Amino acid sequence: MNRLPALLAALALLLAGCADARSGTLGPAPRAAAPGTATAPVTAPTAPSGTPTGVPGPTATRSTGPVTPPRTPTPSPAGTGSVTVQLWFARAGVVVPTRRTRPATVATSRLALAELAAGPTSAEAAAGLATLVPAGVEMVRIAEGTATVAPPESFADTDARTLRLRRAQVVWTLTQFPTVRRVAFAGSGVVLARTDLADLLAPIVVTEPAIGQRVAGPVTVAGTADVYEATVSIRILDGSGRVVGTGFTTATCGSGCRGDYRGGVAYRLATAGPGTVEVYEVSPRDGSRTHVVAVPVLLAATG
Repeated sequence: MNRLPALLAALALLLAGCADARSGTLGPAPRAAAPGTATAPVTAPTAPSGTPTGVPGPTATRSTGPVTPPRTPTPSPAGTGSVTVQLWFARAGVVVPTRRTRPATVATSRLALAELAAGPTSAEAAAGLATLVPAGVEMVRIAEGTATVAPPESFADTDARTLRLRRAQVVWTLTQFPTVRRVAFAGSGVVLARTDLADLLAPIVVTEPAIGQRVAGPVTVAGTADVYEATVSIRILDGSGRVVGTGFTTATCGSGCRGDYRGGVAYRLATAGPGTVEVYEVSPRDGSRTHVVAVPVLLAATG
């Protein structure tokens, strides 16, 4: 019985220790590691497979705006001391391109306007090309993508369709230059870009070869087209109208939009002479040739 107080005291101490163990502590506040002390890297939780991470990926886009007719190539030197520019003349109610090579000048836009007024060569005239642009259209300035021209007073003295074709010749010719996106006609308040006059292009436009150009096989044929399934057909005829080569290529867009096309067509011809490059669309209804563009050329012999 004398040991009972000691046992009770021991039991009280044991119960107190168990209570401390159950309550625990938060421990000391964390301290930054001393310089040079290695610390374990913090690893972000890994997202489950297929879970978005918040970083957007590429998305497909679709153009909904109008298709802009492609710009023509920048005028480039054709040889030492010369420059080649593209001119747009009128034919059968539309504008069509041809080329001129002239002595080099820094005033290429003025050169182009002068050549428009001078009109087509005899070969171009025989192919139906004409100019509606009178002499006296002056280049005023080119600033912020706009070329301002000052036409003579008689420029607008014609019917509305002829005036539109006349302006289209100027606009399509001047916008070949990389610094020009639109043309302002001084005194009229009219400012036009190629897209404003796209309806004055034929379904098939041939920019290469040019009328009267000497070519050798394979003949490079290029331009723009809005044709069925983007298919552009080509044939080469000799001076008697005999087919000496055929081929086709596809435009970058078609069936309701205009796209670029380029292709090479081989031919066989024993003797050099005049010929014709015909570019056309095959009708999906009856297989006939439609929208034919005939370009008279000089064919080299193929041996």
